[in-house]
Amino acid sequence: MTGSAALRGLAAGVAGVAAMTIAEKVEQVLTDRPNSYVPAHTLERLLGLPHKPDEQRLWLNWTMHWGQGILLGAIRGLMAERGFRGPVGSFLFMNLRLLNDQTLENATGVGAPPWTWPYDEQVIDLVHKGIYAFATGAAADRLVAGPLRLPDPRAGWTVGQKA
Repeated sequence: MTGSAALRGLAAGVAGVAAMTIAEKVEQVLTDRPNSYVPAHTLERLLGLPHKPDEQRLWLNWTMHWGQGILLGAIRGLMAERGFRGPVGSFLFMNLRLLNDQTLENATGVGAPPWTWPYDEQVIDLVHKGIYAFATGAAADRLVAGPLRLPDPRAGWTVGQKA
């Protein structure tokens, strides 16, 4: 079952990256923000490839952009299988996506810590990663069966306590 959840999660990742990419392109039309080649620079460093101008990196950019999103979708599929579903599961997954991006970008020396970015860039990145995470989550939750039995709800901390 776990292998199936991971494979279905890959498909969910495709849906999530597609949603994020569409949102990015619409946002770029509205804000005149140029394409980011940080994904290409990151993959270039990870693979030890020679430096090339951005205009020669389009396929490297798309490979990293789509590849990360698709591969991380497998994790969201596993999360759905284990019961991490719905908005909370997607919110947790969004943080995983942000952590993945920042770890790779900063470990390779390509990126800078997000708190050093201008606020508008922070907001744009969070919105795009949120769209990715929630679209991937919605797809994974549809494609992957959850656990056969969820844990019984637990009593609150104050239930049954005497004053």
